[in-house]
This record gives sequence, C-alpha cells and structure tokens, in this order.
Amino acid sequence: MRVAVASRSFSKHPVLRAELLERFPGATFNDAGTSLAGRELIAFLKGHDAAVTALERLDDALFAALPDLRVIGKYGVGLDMIDLDAMRRRGVRLGWTGGVNRRSVSELVICMAIALLRLVPKGNLEVRAGGWRQLQGRYLSGRTVGIVGCGHIGQDLAPLLKAFDCRVLAHDIRDFAEFHAANGIEAVGLDELLTRSDIVTLHLPLDPSTTNILSAERLARLRPDAILINCARGGLVDEAALKAMLMDGRLAGAGLDVFNGEPPDDRELLNLPNLLATPHIGGSAEEAVLAMGRAAIAGLTEAVVPGPESEAWRAAGLR
Repeated sequence: MRVAVASRSFSKHPVLRAELLERFPGATFNDAGTSLAGRELIAFLKGHDAAVTALERLDDALFAALPDLRVIGKYGVGLDMIDLDAMRRRGVRLGWTGGVNRRSVSELVICMAIALLRLVPKGNLEVRAGGWRQLQGRYLSGRTVGIVGCGHIGQDLAPLLKAFDCRVLAHDIRDFAEFHAANGIEAVGLDELLTRSDIVTLHLPLDPSTTNILSAERLARLRPDAILINCARGGLVDEAALKAMLMDGRLAGAGLDVFNGEPPDDRELLNLPNLLATPHIGGSAEEAVLAMGRAAIAGLTEAVVPGPESEAWRAAGLR
C-alpha cells in the first residue's frame, strides 16, 4: 500500500515515522512542513492508496479527484474536517479510534479550572508587570462542574473531578444512565446545567447541531462567578458574547484551547486577565501524540467504510 502522510506533526515525529516505515516502506511524508489544503493537498496525495491526515480538510471534491485513495488513517479524534458521507458514498475506508487522547484533554481541563479559580492568569500578568499582591482565589474542591458532552473525554474527566469531591452534572443527547449511576453523576438539561454549575466544560464535536450551542442567550445563564472551559472545538461558543461577559464582570473567567478562527486575532480578548488561552494543545501531551499516531497507523489496515452503524458516524453527530 502506498501511504502518504499529510500531517506535519506526524511527519516530523521520529518514533511515529519509524514505526510507519517499518510497516509501509517507501511512505511519503510532508517534509516541507506546509499546511496542505485544496489543490496542494490533492497533488500531495495523488498516486497513493492511503493517507494519514490530521487537520487537513477531506471533502467530496478531494475524493473525486483521487479515485485511487481508498483508506484514511486519522491522526487525532476530531472528525469535523472529514466528509464522512462522501467517504461512505465512494467506499473510502476510515481508520479512526475515538477517545485515544482523552486523558490529555481531561488533565488540561483540570489545569485550566484550578488556574482560573486561583486567578493564576491575572497574578502572572501582574507579577510580570512589576506588581506583587496576594490574590484570593477559590478551591476546585467541592465545586459543581457541568460537563457538556459525556463521551470519551467527559467519561474520563468525571472520575478525576470526583477525586476533588466535585459535584458533577452532565448533559448529552445520548443516554449514559449506567455510567452516571456508577459515578454519582446527575444528568440534567443544558439550561439547568448552565445555571447550577461553578465550572462548565465543553466536550462536543462541531456539527450543525452544536455550532454556537453556547449562544449569547445561553451564556447569559451562567452565574457571574462561574468559569467556562472549551477544550473541544472552536465554533461551539459565541466568542463576541463571551468577551463582553468577561470584560463586564458577568463571567469570572474562561479557559479556551480552541477558537472560532485559529490562530485567533482578537487581541482584546486574548489580553483579558481573566482569560487563559492555549494554542489547541488539548491532545498534545507526549503520551497522547504517540497513542494517536499509533492508532492512525493501525487504522490503515483496520479501516472500515463509515456509515450509520459505525462509531465514527455517531461521534461526528450524524444521525
């Protein structure tokens, strides 16, 4: 099988590169380190049977232009950049493993929650500017945390929060009654979760049903002392409304690992002392990168055509 690796980070990872070459000698890598899209991506993948992709957009036009491309090994868990219906119609197989980076994301959420509650971003800015005063923050312990999306990451995060004696609320369109009962989690509607939670953390795919799910109207349901964390996907939150709430003191803080446009260019938002911003690193712990890469390699031979019966189809919100 002729394999092309479009992902820049996979291409430059020595361990993943060696392990792929051991199974598929002669694989082509994106050694130029460029972000491939459109015609450039098609040109790079041309002449290959399979590809390892990450954030590259794979649409119907691409699959139409590459009839020899029969397998995609997905590096990472996000599926919003892949047209799964086009893959199904054209019989292209997908190797994808859900939740492979869940612990990496869960730990970043806890990191952000503690940092924001203890006013770490604000204190860091003040010390760097020559200030020195004690800021009084709050514990994570004993807080009420609302998890929006109780899939792989939500189910990994909830027990970790229980170790901090947190009350955990969860909202999901799917029924996870057995998991909720086993872990002492209260399933509630989205609006109730927003009004009751000290911390709200998002773990949803980006699809038509979740785009702007935290609209200005929904954000207004959060208490002024609450914190919002988004380590899922940009596009879930009305960023303009969120910025206004942070500036006006209608929300205590926000942790954003993802933005509507990446990299973000709203300097006014990024410079707020009650915002903790990171460059989409939720799944980028060393251990998670290896796990995602190895899952992509395995996916090249274990791939299936995505359809309504597949986990990828459900994870992408296609119902």
